[in-house]
Amino acid sequence: MLHDTPTDDLAAWLRLCTEPGLGPVQIHKLLSHFESPRALYTASKEVLRARLPAALAVQLSLPPAQSRLRQIETTLTWAAQTDHHLLTPAHPLYPSLLKEIPDHPVVLCARGNLARLQHEAIAIVGARNATADGRDNARAFARHLSEQGWCVVSGLAHGIDAAAHEGALCAARDAGGTIAVLGTGIDIVYPASHRALTQQIVSQDSLLLSEFALGAPPLAGHFPRRNRIVAGLTRGVLVVEAARKSGSLITARLAVEMGREVFAIPGSIHAPLSRGPHALIQQGAKLVETGADILSELGHVRPVYSQPATTPCGAALKQNPCTNHFHPKQVGTQQLDLLDYTQSPVWSAIGYDSITEDTLQRRTNMAPALLQAELLTLELSGGIERRPNGLLARASRTRHTNG
Repeated sequence: MLHDTPTDDLAAWLRLCTEPGLGPVQIHKLLSHFESPRALYTASKEVLRARLPAALAVQLSLPPAQSRLRQIETTLTWAAQTDHHLLTPAHPLYPSLLKEIPDHPVVLCARGNLARLQHEAIAIVGARNATADGRDNARAFARHLSEQGWCVVSGLAHGIDAAAHEGALCAARDAGGTIAVLGTGIDIVYPASHRALTQQIVSQDSLLLSEFALGAPPLAGHFPRRNRIVAGLTRGVLVVEAARKSGSLITARLAVEMGREVFAIPGSIHAPLSRGPHALIQQGAKLVETGADILSELGHVRPVYSQPATTPCGAALKQNPCTNHFHPKQVGTQQLDLLDYTQSPVWSAIGYDSITEDTLQRRTNMAPALLQAELLTLELSGGIERRPNGLLARASRTRHTNG
């Protein structure tokens, strides 16, 4: 929906961001000479010539081409729809962290719940051809962080990105949620197989975001630009799996340049997709094994925490991404709360002594994939721990408080 900003002002912003030869950095410098885009376009030729290079002054004094006028009108029509938004740096909900970077977007198209932009956020990125373990780790970390009030930001790509969005959506609606930053126009779903995921993001009060014009295709040059927004929105970036040369490492480098934290999950020295995270760790990234490692590093930031609701994850959807990967076993109609270990049948079956996974499998009679997902949930939550000998046990602090 259109914000209180007058349509003429929004049209001026859209006209400015479509000016040939001007990128965000040049536009922000240009606006330092004028109060607003509308003031720029209503300035006299004499004022433009006095403040700007001659060629640029002439360009800005001429009326826009018909194709640009049609593009502006189409965008304003799109923004008039429910849950559709245009954000300029003058918009009260434009992310303050993003505005800190010198090339922050001039206009952002958004679809969904703008309140997500006010949450403290962390990015989770990684390989498109991720392993099953990598995807499970991304879901687990994303869900845990979302439950703690953090908004999970990623790029909607195959692999780690998609798993991160899914994991965040497995938390309650009033948790941190997720933001998908697109490398296309906001009306284009790429990859096309993520149409259901984008619909789920919007329907579960999360957000789609793009700086590209409506209809913009997935060009190779769009994705590095998208990555700077992913990093710019967040306090830190977690890299789950990545090759040594990948877009995820570009996002991590951008995060460092912006003064954000970088985290990496280690893996096997023989796994090609561990080389990216290991290289980051060698360069000073924080090695993390649990969600608590990230939260302790970002302890100076306190997102508003919302107690998770008891509605099962994805209940309104025909296809639930949590079901086969990271959906906690339900006891009656009550969803497992990450903060209450006693609701988990796995935690109860472990008892007070160390136990092997085989014994735990026999006690719970759970499917192996579901058992592994619950174990990962409890480990990230600090409810259980793995001993050096491979045995599982309730974490010492939970024995005192819960057992």
